[in-house]
Amino acid sequence: MSKAKVLVIDDEKLLRWSLEQNLSKEGYRVFCAEKGLEGLNIFKEEGPDITLLDIHLPDVSGISVLEGIKELSPEAIVIMITAFGDVQTAVKTIKLGAYDFVEKPFNMDKLRILLQKALETGALRKEVSQFRTQLSSRYGFDSIIGQSPRMKEVFQLIKKVALSDASTVLLQGESGTGKDLVAKVIHYQSARAEKPFIEINCTAIPETLIESELFGHERGAFTDAKTSKKGLFELADGGTIYLDEIADMRPGTQAKLLKVIENKCFKRVGGIKDIEVDVRVIAATNRDVAEEVKRGNFREDLYYRLKVIPVYLPPLRERKEDIPLLAKFFIDQFNREFKKQVKGLAKETEKLFLQYPWPGNVRELRNVIERAMILESTEYILPEHLPVELQSGQVGSAAPSNLSIKLPPGGVDIEEVEKELIRQALDATRGNQTKAARLLNLTRDTLRYRMQKFGFLPEKG
Repeated sequence: MSKAKVLVIDDEKLLRWSLEQNLSKEGYRVFCAEKGLEGLNIFKEEGPDITLLDIHLPDVSGISVLEGIKELSPEAIVIMITAFGDVQTAVKTIKLGAYDFVEKPFNMDKLRILLQKALETGALRKEVSQFRTQLSSRYGFDSIIGQSPRMKEVFQLIKKVALSDASTVLLQGESGTGKDLVAKVIHYQSARAEKPFIEINCTAIPETLIESELFGHERGAFTDAKTSKKGLFELADGGTIYLDEIADMRPGTQAKLLKVIENKCFKRVGGIKDIEVDVRVIAATNRDVAEEVKRGNFREDLYYRLKVIPVYLPPLRERKEDIPLLAKFFIDQFNREFKKQVKGLAKETEKLFLQYPWPGNVRELRNVIERAMILESTEYILPEHLPVELQSGQVGSAAPSNLSIKLPPGGVDIEEVEKELIRQALDATRGNQTKAARLLNLTRDTLRYRMQKFGFLPEKG
């Protein structure tokens, strides 16, 4: 039997008694109040799952009690009890947040079904509320890692944007700098956090479909439009729509986007009715949009409309002091995820991290640490756990070479040349395989394989 709490607020003693008897048999814990203020006090103390509230009470109106309950708990489930002829007032209470209403005298069987549905709705509301709380915590301002002067400026700007009523934001920066994360932080730390956050990658949807995706379509608008469909702008009403890779949007769609931003309304594809929306548009790109405007690839009027508040995210190479902080953050994250106890970066590894230009920015740093922690089980992430380009300090598969080697007229044995280079590298590093591998632009595992091949290591038994 359910142990849910039901609060009954009604001035009719017989009705309270009847509800208490019947609902108790159903397994509910029932609390009763004759007056509105008494009911509010019980609500504060017990936090019932459902409140049955009479519209007419001896001390205050049921509408006032409803408003008081909603102030205490916006997600509260309240079912209004009305007398015959009070339907118009009951409908008003629905607009104020009541879940439903029942008319006196009411059928207990119907009331039981209504209570069960209300409980299911309440459980769903709690789940949604908890999920939103988790998202708000996950995408807090502190989820963006960095203490460099450049990032401190970004933090201050993001906070101002999140708390403002700005309808457009333009995020610019190289791939992997965290534009997606910043967009979510702006949304979940704003007054729009309770409303949807919907993202769309402008390169992932064919040009022929993107207009329908953004603005929806009416039935029969095109061959496959068998039913009407809401677009992403309509679904995001009250919230945020995140347009990633905005510079890849076609000029025709750019014009329609500009109109939506300026007029806050649009028509579905094939529709004639204007649909009004209140949406914050966050656009992001890794391109130089001003240059795209000069080339004629991006509308100048849309560019200036989007960049009312531009946010530039610096590449990792321009905020190297943040690298150790980011590395620690990702190590802690993957320790939890992989159930490991990696303490951090070895000193030589940190030195390599600080020297490397990180063309893939924060995303590349995260991937490097994730790979090392999946494949290795040491206390610290060592240089030999890193990709070749990181060990060599060069972007690309091979480091530049100043060698000038001439092929002798009689030719050479390439195996002997390789063996000699490995011997020289080991001699130069006094047998340190990690350093020798770095000199040869090899991974430590590859070096050990070749050492074994040429007899520098004993054969595996």
